Amino acid sequence: MKNEKDIFDDIEIDVSAIDAEKHAVSPAVIKRLPRYFRYLRELIRMGKTRVSSAELSKMMNVTASQIRQDLNCFGGFGQQGYGYNVNYLYTKICEILGVGCGFRAAVIGAGNLGSALVKSPMFEKRGVDVVAMFDVDESLVGKRLGHIRIFNVSDIERIFEDYAIDIAILTMPKEFAQETAERLTRTNIGGIWNFTGKELKLESDIVIENVHIGDSLMTLCYEIARKKDNGDSSAK
Repeated sequence: MKNEKDIFDDIEIDVSAIDAEKHAVSPAVIKRLPRYFRYLRELIRMGKTRVSSAELSKMMNVTASQIRQDLNCFGGFGQQGYGYNVNYLYTKICEILGVGCGFRAAVIGAGNLGSALVKSPMFEKRGVDVVAMFDVDESLVGKRLGHIRIFNVSDIERIFEDYAIDIAILTMPKEFAQETAERLTRTNIGGIWNFTGKELKLESDIVIENVHIGDSLMTLCYEIARKKDNGDSSAK
């Protein structure tokens, strides 16, 4: 009987192949990766050392076959008849998601949403360090939210360079989003996390992730309304 270390010594992962395949991975698979991250964290907190695709399937409401296909996009990481080493798989998912890259972020817009995001523990859990905030309100400029200083938006280019910012988080009113994003193209950021509701268009290789909280609410409302309609129809 092989011990756990021997089993995972048998797993050969071609890193160059993983890098080559990253560009071919479908958006649907990429969208599921953070879910693997969350559920594996939960398993680690529970003290689980290994998990099968069937067990993950029950937790995530995704078929076991889909889980195997997703993970095979990046090299597999499992052993037939054994499943997955939870800590090992978690480490690999973290690497794929860039958790250990030390990304630094800045929030532009120090209102209610921006302040709430900064106070959230999600950044630390995902290896992102929020190091600055920006606002146009002079009564906020110079103050701190926790350890994070609020700067004037006029200083975006200088502060982004000084602090080596990788990610800009936009939480200002939507009418200023496009102008701000265009300013950000003059910095060295890699991505924009956009909460403004404005669909940004940039002639740049900056990655944009648009978050529409209202869309999620409307999806929920649709499902509730459909369930209610189906219930009314069956009662007739």
